[in-house]
Amino acid sequence: MDDLIDAAREVQNRAHVPYSDYRVGAAIETANGDVFVGCNLENANFSNSLHAEEVAIAEAVKNGHREFSRLAVSSDRRDGVTPCGMCRQTLAEFCDDELVILCDEGGDDVAEYSLGELLPNTITQDMLD
Repeated sequence: MDDLIDAAREVQNRAHVPYSDYRVGAAIETANGDVFVGCNLENANFSNSLHAEEVAIAEAVKNGHREFSRLAVSSDRRDGVTPCGMCRQTLAEFCDDELVILCDEGGDDVAEYSLGELLPNTITQDMLD
């Protein structure tokens, strides 16, 4: 099994999910090989909940990283969960279309996508200028 998927699986045990009982873990690998993890944190005001992917990327950015090579996402249901649209857009702020996204389907099964596949025609800074 891929070490990045293993990291995403491990961190989901720390998720705070009293409302959905749906644990998600994410692990993002920087260009130099460092790995940062995040888990989902639910809030009674659902719009204040944090997704695992955004927690992982925030941790990496907080530690000075701005270039990434891969992201792994895993839920406790091993259902091949992909980043939601909001997380895809957050990833696009720092990553190009070639970012590899690994989605845990259980056992040794992993679906692989690129960010560009999951989020075509991304909103970018160039569009805002």
